[in-house]
Amino acid sequence: MTDKKRGLGRGLSALLPPKTEPPEAVRTLPVAQLVPNRFQPRSRFDDAGIEELAASIRAQGMIQPIVVSQINPDTYAIIAGERRWRAAQRAGLAAVPVVVRQVRDDRHRLELALVENLQRADLNPVEEAEAYRMLAENFGLSHDEIAERVGKTRAAVTNTLRLLKLPPAVLDLLRAGQLSAGQARALLALEDAAAIERLAERA
Repeated sequence: MTDKKRGLGRGLSALLPPKTEPPEAVRTLPVAQLVPNRFQPRSRFDDAGIEELAASIRAQGMIQPIVVSQINPDTYAIIAGERRWRAAQRAGLAAVPVVVRQVRDDRHRLELALVENLQRADLNPVEEAEAYRMLAENFGLSHDEIAERVGKTRAAVTNTLRLLKLPPAVLDLLRAGQLSAGQARALLALEDAAAIERLAERA
């Protein structure tokens, strides 16, 4: 097992129920009762990918349940599975399978969503950095505390957050996958924003 997967495993163990507990039951809820998580770290959803998933759901049904938490008697916030929820709506499903997770507070909800997306490698570097910033600024967590919760090293968290210092045009390249995180970190050594953008476009 790689160090990355071991680290993420440690992060999950701090957030998810231990394996000795009975498995959580899958329920069925109306699609209309689910709402996006306002602390969803993933900000972009590929429309073509959602349409492809919707076609699969029409043919096979939804195999993997959506993880949610109850926020009032008739409303559930999505912790993991917003892409599936969007595809289910497009596929015309009236109800979807869910697992209802007990969540302590908004910070816990964000932590769960962040770890779930990191496990799936679903976040681009900018989304990951923005989620760390939210944990730091909205919930007062230090870099050490963030690292412990998501199973990363403190250096990894700090280096990811530094990416947010790059010009907006460079962050757009990162979001689009046209620039790697390693290439972006190298650009941080430069001070001139125009020079950074020129080099980023050539990468």
